Amino acid sequence: MVVGDVTTGTEVLVIGGGPGGYVAAIRAAQLGLDTTLVERDAYGGTCLNHGCIPSKAFISAADVAHDAREAEAMGVFADPAVDMEGMTKWKDGVVTRLTRGVESLCKSAGVALVEGTAEFVDAETVRVAHGGEGQGSETIAFEHAIVATGSRPIEVPGFAFDGEQILSSRQALALEAVPDELLVVGAGYIGMELSTVFAKLGAEVTVVEMLDDVLPGYEDDIAEVVRERAESLGVEFAFGEAASDWEHIEDGRIRVATTDEDDGVEEYHAEKCLVAVGREPVTDTLGLENIALEPDESGFLATDEQARTDLDGVFAVGDVAGEPMLAHVAMAEGEVAAEVAAGEPAALSHQAVPAAVFTDPEIGTVGLTEAEASEAGFDPVVGEMPLRANGRALTLNEREGFVRVVADADTEFLLGAQIVGPEASELVAEVGLGVELGARLEDVAGTIHTHPTLSEAVHEAAKAARGEAIHTR
Repeated sequence: MVVGDVTTGTEVLVIGGGPGGYVAAIRAAQLGLDTTLVERDAYGGTCLNHGCIPSKAFISAADVAHDAREAEAMGVFADPAVDMEGMTKWKDGVVTRLTRGVESLCKSAGVALVEGTAEFVDAETVRVAHGGEGQGSETIAFEHAIVATGSRPIEVPGFAFDGEQILSSRQALALEAVPDELLVVGAGYIGMELSTVFAKLGAEVTVVEMLDDVLPGYEDDIAEVVRERAESLGVEFAFGEAASDWEHIEDGRIRVATTDEDDGVEEYHAEKCLVAVGREPVTDTLGLENIALEPDESGFLATDEQARTDLDGVFAVGDVAGEPMLAHVAMAEGEVAAEVAAGEPAALSHQAVPAAVFTDPEIGTVGLTEAEASEAGFDPVVGEMPLRANGRALTLNEREGFVRVVADADTEFLLGAQIVGPEASELVAEVGLGVELGARLEDVAGTIHTHPTLSEAVHEAAKAARGEAIHTR
């Protein structure tokens, strides 16, 4: 039996239950708006189910095994066995707990949850197709719509994801056995995080990147630390090459061909190939043509500082709204969109947005680099502390990396920081708060930091920028 189409109404309709969507829905409900959230897959979106959370779970588990094997310098000798199936089940348990938590939070806030795929009929209504044969559809009228449909992995031509030999990051995070040989296409943050994980779990990993180094967009000295650590784990790199073709060979393995700028061809053999060349926004299911809302050439929806699109009453948040494609930015945008829909004077500032890469070692950045500060018209002053001079880093058996802060020479206002080392994703928060609050170097340098901690490196870097370093030359 087919369920017929029914019509309902809501003040705020949120399309997509990822970080931007579920936060927008909860905030709108908190503000007293009748709110409906439509999600077609799983609450929490890609980040919680197939990206941020499962990848960090694997990173943590791989680190436990690797650190145990490499602890001889500390007088600890161990050779742990890795049960990939068990590790995957543990990861899935973490994900399940969090997705159920998101669903529970939405219900507790009074958000109406609808499962299905939403498509705009016009600028005031959507039709939601429910999954499964005979499940029918429903029409929802809205006053405000918040589009939060996220992004998906980009496919390289000729390398369609099949879940067997050619893997997306989502599929790689669902493997129940460590491949003997893994070829990774792309040395961006996803490729570097997962290549490090699988190298630590025992795979022979080769990374092919069409550019000349890892982590495009990050400063050379940051990329160098991460690349050299990966190389020490056995990861091999081939730069200046683009994946062009692949074929099956014997014993379930594949041969992948690459080409360089001179049309030279190289071949690599592997059991699996992970393609991690970036992500693209999901807008093709929305029926945007029905509301005359056109994405840009990259598929993103243009928005202003209040998350408004070009169509009155329609907002866009998260990956679908473009860079920076970060879950915490999506959450902030979701709150702003909900508050604007409720008539609040909210707006988003990007001056202190942190970013983190969970490689080994981690990277944490916020605000401006020295070069960006100069381009923006500042006279930057830089302070840096190498972690080889930090007592806590050495007790963690970590010697590589640094903390660097950037400030304006005249006013000493903090402008940004670049950190590469253990817990960089946590350390960067202090500088981010400083940038947001308009703190000066003397504020950080004059704040007593706990000893021995990694955070002392932030303190010392601020002192170095003022010419007052104690523990560095």
